This record gives sequence, C-alpha cells and structure tokens, in this order.
Amino acid sequence: MKTPVIMDMDPGHDDVIALFLAAGHPDMDIRAVTTVSGNADIGKTTRNALVAADTAGLDKVPVAEGAGRPLVRMPEHAPSIHGESGLDGPALPVPAHMVEERHAVDVMEEVLLHSEEDITVIATGPLTNVALLCRKNPKAARRIRRLSIMGGGTFGNWTPAAEFNIYADAEAAEIVFASGIPITMCGLDVTHQALASESVVERIKEIPTMAAQFTYELLDHFQRAYEERFHLALPPVHDPCAVAVCLAPSLFTFESADVKVETAGKHTYGETVIDTTAGGPVQIAVDIDNDKFWGLIVQSLKNLP
Repeated sequence: MKTPVIMDMDPGHDDVIALFLAAGHPDMDIRAVTTVSGNADIGKTTRNALVAADTAGLDKVPVAEGAGRPLVRMPEHAPSIHGESGLDGPALPVPAHMVEERHAVDVMEEVLLHSEEDITVIATGPLTNVALLCRKNPKAARRIRRLSIMGGGTFGNWTPAAEFNIYADAEAAEIVFASGIPITMCGLDVTHQALASESVVERIKEIPTMAAQFTYELLDHFQRAYEERFHLALPPVHDPCAVAVCLAPSLFTFESADVKVETAGKHTYGETVIDTTAGGPVQIAVDIDNDKFWGLIVQSLKNLP
C-alpha cells in the first residue's frame, strides 16, 4: 500500500531531489506540496516547487504557498549554497503548474482531516508551516502519522552550533518537537554521509529523463557551491534522506532521543540539544547505507518523465 505524504519544503537543490525521489517511487503517494521561506524567499521557493512539480509530472498534486517569514525572527536565506534563485544551475522555465489560492497550512489541514489514512509529513525546510498547523488545528496535527524532518544534528552548518533549517525558525522547531507528533529526524550526522560521488553523478547523467538531467545540473551546481562554501569535495545531499527513511528504514540505523531546541542562546540559537541517555520520543537516524540510498534515487529518476 502506498504511503500518503505531504511534502513541506523550501526548494533548494536537495529539496527538489527529495521531491523527485518521492514522486518516482511506486510506494509513495504525494497528496500535496507546501512551501516555506528558507533557502530562498517564499516567492522563489514556491516558483521552484512549481517547476519541480512540472518536471516530475505531478500535474494533479496541489502546490500551496506557506509562511513567508519565521514566527519571530527576520527571514534568513542561503544564497551562498543555492544561489539567488534558490535553484541556480539548471534553466528554470516559467512553470505551467498553478499555485493554490489557499495558504499551505489550510491545504495541510484539509488533507489531514479528510484523508481516510493518517498522513506522513516530510519537512525538508524550516518548520514554520508545521508549527502554524499545530497552533491552528491540533486535531489536524494529531492526524500526522509521522513527521520526517531534515534538520538539526550534533554540529552545525549555518553556525557552529546550528543546522540551517532549525536555525531559520528555531521557535517553530521548538513548538514542533514539543508537540507530541512522532518525529524521525535526519540531521547532519547522517546527511553528511549521503555524499554525491562522481560515479553517482555520472550514473544520473546517463539516465534519459528530464528529471534526471535536471538533477544532474542541480548536483553540478551543488558540488561547486559546497566546495567554495565549506571546502568539501563531495556535497552532502541532505533532504532526500527524509524521504528515504520513510521508504526504506532498513537503510538507516537509529537512536531514540529527547530533543530540545535552543531559542535563547547568544551563540547557540537553533541548536538541537539531543539527549540519548534514557531514550526518548524522537527517532534519530545516525547511519545510512549510501550506495543503496543512491540506488533508490536513481530508480526514481528512471521512473519519472
């Protein structure tokens, strides 16, 4: 049986690859795509999501624009990684897909309340939309079967303490981690193992689909950006981990933990404080089979237009 999902994202190169992984896999049923400010401003992340939905053939899936700023702080973006468009590298056509008139949180609420099955939410950006849903309609939030997030870790990539998605709206993340929703967290500890090697990139280049060629161009930019910004020869492709962990949990090893989010620290704002000493409600991915992970992505790209 297919897993029904909402993809909540801030595209972003790796967000698009995450969407392609979900769209091309026969066991995943995307009910909605919702956007949030993060890697770029909300206008750009929404445009990028529409382009990605077109490329993946998601003609009947609603794409809804969500929160344009964090709950408390001013917006923060990542042009040093994703470029000014949020999706530098491939040519970005004018999207044919039309954005929903309704706000993303309203779309999430409707999907959750009207589905016969509980829904998995895969969040690959800041958690603003999910926090707003928790505040607006706790009953709808309780219909989330599992929330799979890319965010956090025991080290940072935006500050020494904080990973970007959590840092971009730590107050929202604090609400979500305290909500009681079952959470699987793919933080930097595992996503930094999900490396796009030269051989992986070449495999993708040889796939004769639009989605694969788009992904190849995304990875080409991503590799150069990570080399310039972080001096890493191979880019970690973070966001697809949050999809893969739903499709193939056997590719990962996990620890159970209690997770708190730092919202007051001068030097540690956005840090995920992870306590594994007595277990806890959050399932944290700590290791990944990288070869099989990329095998999933390659197969999805072959299945797409």
